Amino acid sequence: MGVDPGLTRLGVGVVEGTVGRPLSLVEVDVIRTPADLDPARRLAQLADDLQERIERLRPDAVAVERVFSQHNVRTVMGTAQASGVAMMLAARHGIGVHLHTPSEVKAAVTGSGRADKEQVAQMVTRVLRLSEAPRPADAADALALAICHVWRGGAQNRLQDAIAKAGAR
Repeated sequence: MGVDPGLTRLGVGVVEGTVGRPLSLVEVDVIRTPADLDPARRLAQLADDLQERIERLRPDAVAVERVFSQHNVRTVMGTAQASGVAMMLAARHGIGVHLHTPSEVKAAVTGSGRADKEQVAQMVTRVLRLSEAPRPADAADALALAICHVWRGGAQNRLQDAIAKAGAR
């Protein structure tokens, strides 16, 4: 499961597959919260919606975009808070959490860490053999995170996931 965190829009993308084999889309969605809602209630809504997906889809791992500093501190705070919700929920379910930087995701999916959002969306569409690009960009970004995690996951991430699941029991 890939999570593109955001307080207004949180992208969730789930793919299935392994390194060296074609990947397939399981589900993609964007959880939205109203901008005029109290931030604590927005986080609670994100948590409820994400919890439902984790329980229903039972992902092996959760890949979250690593929050990076931007000029708009308010945006960064909301993104970091949403990221924390996703990480906490995964940990509560004994699911390994893996953070990937935006440039790492872009490089894994497109071959260039400087790719723009349209290039990422095009490659996600191609890799998952979709008829059209996922929209909005948060959906494509969440799928790109999931793809990056599978492709870069390898034995190290499987070991971390097994340790996380064993610790949750």
